Amino acid sequence: MPEMPEVQGLTTFLADRAVGRTITRATVSAIAALKTYDPPITALQGATITAAARRGKFVVLSCGDELHLVFHLAKAGWLRWYETLPTTLIKPGKSPIAVRIALDDGSGFDLTEAGTKKSLAVYVVRDPQEVPGIARLGPDPLDPTFDRDAFAALLEDRRMQIKGLLRDQAVIAGIGNAYSDEILHAARMSPYAIAGKLDDSEIDRLFDAMRETLTEASGKPPADLKDAKRRGMQVHARRGETCPVCGDTIRSVFFADRSLEYCPTCQTGGKVLADRRLSRLLK
Repeated sequence: MPEMPEVQGLTTFLADRAVGRTITRATVSAIAALKTYDPPITALQGATITAAARRGKFVVLSCGDELHLVFHLAKAGWLRWYETLPTTLIKPGKSPIAVRIALDDGSGFDLTEAGTKKSLAVYVVRDPQEVPGIARLGPDPLDPTFDRDAFAALLEDRRMQIKGLLRDQAVIAGIGNAYSDEILHAARMSPYAIAGKLDDSEIDRLFDAMRETLTEASGKPPADLKDAKRRGMQVHARRGETCPVCGDTIRSVFFADRSLEYCPTCQTGGKVLADRRLSRLLK
C-alpha cells in the first residue's frame, strides 16, 4: 500500500507537472472507484489545476478554492503518468484503469488498481474536508509544528500497542504497515509496547526514528518509488533475511490481512513474538 513517502513523491511530481494545466477530459471506467456525485466529475473539464497537496495518504488536486479532485490509492492503486496520453478507448471491466485525466498539453494520467479487491477511492468535492478520511486525520508527522512534545501528548495514557497507534490515521496521518515496521526497528522498540507506558527516552527514540525514517524515504521520483521502497526497507517484507543492524533473523507475526516484521535482538530483547496464525494451525 502506498504510504506517506510514496504519496508525497507523487504529490511533488504532480505539483511540478500538472499544476497550471487545464483538464480537458475526465473519464471514469470503474464507477465503484468514484465515491461522490455532486459535483459531478464532468465539472473538472475546463478547470485549471492550481495546486497539488498531500493530506495523510490522500492526494488533493485543487482547481481553485471550490473544486478538488481527491484520491486515495489504497492497497493496490497507483498513478500512471503519460507525457502523451493514449487515445485508445478504455473498456470498463477489461482494464486496471479506473479514472483517466487528460490535460491541455496532451499529457495526463490514469489512476489504476490491480487485483480483485477494489479499494481505490476518488472524490470530486468543493472542500477536501468533505472527504470522510481527510476529516478524521490526525496530525502529519512531518509537519514542522508537530514536535516531540506534541507527539508525547498523543501517546499519554493510551493503552494501544505502539504498532497499532502508528498505523491509526486518526492519531497520526500517513503511516501504514510498512513504515511503522521500519520506524519501530529504527527505534529499537517492540511493536507490542504500550504507547502510554513509554518513558521519556523511549519517546525520544521513537520520535526521532519516525521523523528520520519518513524524511529519508520521501522525495524520490514517482517512477522509482515502489522499487526504492522495497530496496530501502530494513525489516518490512524481509522475513527470514538477516537484520542489517545485528545479524539476527527477521521474524514475522501474521494477522488476517497483513503481517508485521521485526528483529528480536534489536526490538524485543531476543524474545520471539508468538505467531498467532501458526499457533492456531498447531492446535
